[in-house]
Amino acid sequence: MTAHPRSVSWIAVSVGGLAFFLFFASWILVSYPIGSTVRLYFYGVDSSQRVDFSISPDNQTIVDPRVDNDVDIVVKNTSDESDLQVPVSSNGPLNVSMENNNLPPESNSQVPVSSTSPPVVELENKEIKDVTAPNPALSPVFTKEEDTKPSADSSNITKTVEIDEQVSVSFPNKSDSFDMGSNDTAASSDSKSGAVPSSSGQSSNDTDNAQVDTGCDLYHGSWFYDTSGPLYTNNTCPVLTQMQNCQGNGRPDKEYENWRWKPSQCDLPRFDPKKFLELMRGKTLAFIGDSVARNQMESMLCILWQVEAPINRGNRKMQRYYFRSTSVTIVRIWSSWLVKQTSEPFDFAPAGVAKLHLDAPDDNFMEFIRTFDVIVLSSGHWFAKQSVYILNNEIVGGQLWWPDKSRPMKINNIDAFGISVETILTSLATHPNYTGLTIVRSYSPDHYEGGAWNTGGSCTGKTKPLAVGELVENGFTKIMLDKQVSGFNRAVEKAANKSKLRLMDITEAFGYRHDGHPGPYRNPDPNKITKRGPDGRPPPQDCLHWCMPGPVDTWNELVFEIIRREYEGNKSFPS
Repeated sequence: MTAHPRSVSWIAVSVGGLAFFLFFASWILVSYPIGSTVRLYFYGVDSSQRVDFSISPDNQTIVDPRVDNDVDIVVKNTSDESDLQVPVSSNGPLNVSMENNNLPPESNSQVPVSSTSPPVVELENKEIKDVTAPNPALSPVFTKEEDTKPSADSSNITKTVEIDEQVSVSFPNKSDSFDMGSNDTAASSDSKSGAVPSSSGQSSNDTDNAQVDTGCDLYHGSWFYDTSGPLYTNNTCPVLTQMQNCQGNGRPDKEYENWRWKPSQCDLPRFDPKKFLELMRGKTLAFIGDSVARNQMESMLCILWQVEAPINRGNRKMQRYYFRSTSVTIVRIWSSWLVKQTSEPFDFAPAGVAKLHLDAPDDNFMEFIRTFDVIVLSSGHWFAKQSVYILNNEIVGGQLWWPDKSRPMKINNIDAFGISVETILTSLATHPNYTGLTIVRSYSPDHYEGGAWNTGGSCTGKTKPLAVGELVENGFTKIMLDKQVSGFNRAVEKAANKSKLRLMDITEAFGYRHDGHPGPYRNPDPNKITKRGPDGRPPPQDCLHWCMPGPVDTWNELVFEIIRREYEGNKSFPS
């Protein structure tokens, strides 16, 4: 009987202790939510903060985005995002080939991650909600490439990243607009000397928010040295063709990356990739033409990649990159001459020689134009290659081919180029299902000094733009430009639909940029010859395409401005 009171007392104490514990635990839960505590324990932030997983150059993962089949490349989830593996070269972006050419949409393929644009990942319920890359275009001072190179032992680190949810980049609602006006390509009377290099040291910040005058001539002005640096580096762009990766190929100087174009009558804003994507929301921009078109398209992708990694939806007919945040698509289609090409025997021209039907557009891209909102055309240089010219179902000329010397040629390669320009532009301007904007990038000058590309021409050792009075007119470039402008003007006269034709006249300004080509730095071979030999002969080199980053990025600043003028009229971004 004496044990019973002791049991009742123990029960009372236990119940009281339990009540106190429940009260204390409830107070703890209310005051310090467990979600924040867990996040704080694992990630060092509470629920109101974001987890910043910075992807450094020594752990970036890159795949080759150029795939043949129609695929979507997305990012997949992993339990440890810091465990990134892949060898990284300090000289340039990686290019890991995909072996599977039949990847289904939304496959587990990895996507390139920029080494200087770390995504900011918000973790909630173990799902990736948003990834936002910083916008280097808005930085007052750009990070130089040498500042972003990985450490010496980074090449030995191999890591991979997979994230289970699709990654998207969110942009703030666009509230800015820009002064647009019409595109005036006429040369100003006081700028006949063309682009004049200038070391004014003007910062890009002076022009970032400047208004662009309506109708301002964009194509006559000067080059000035901009200490802010380029819009990207060769280490932050995974789609850069190796032959244009001048820094990755060992070019010792890099001042050519820092010269910017300043029109005489107004300012050309620095390219803002977020604003461009917002301006092009829901639209498609297509680059159509030769390898110089590829050069410009890759420049555009490199710039945009700094704020969002696109999804590769390319196939065998075109390269196609989709930016999910704004539903913008960037396309490239190869077309050497922009007109119809056949290889079958025709009249006295045998099989195997390219036959150009100068009065018919290239069907390989004409079938897609109704889906394009803006087209940028590039052509001209392939007219130096062997081909047969057919007009009105008759052979009228040829380049590096004319077997019957007793027959006079009616058309040479220069005339053929002018006819081809008129043909393709007329086809676009009269097409019933195309009402978009067509930008014709004028003939891109090469700088093979002292000879042609195969006869000792060279641009070796050029490290800055030509100065006033140093530009020597290239007769072939001038006549090719004249033929292109004539073909353009004839097509404008024939325009019958709502499509718009614009000439982006870069030829004279870029005649000063002999420093912007790869030259002998065409590949990463450490044993390549980069100096003239004992006999004075230059090494093999490329003085036609453009280094990336480099002058070619200015083309896309001009494209941006032309599009902005077209879409936004006389509006202007507030300062």
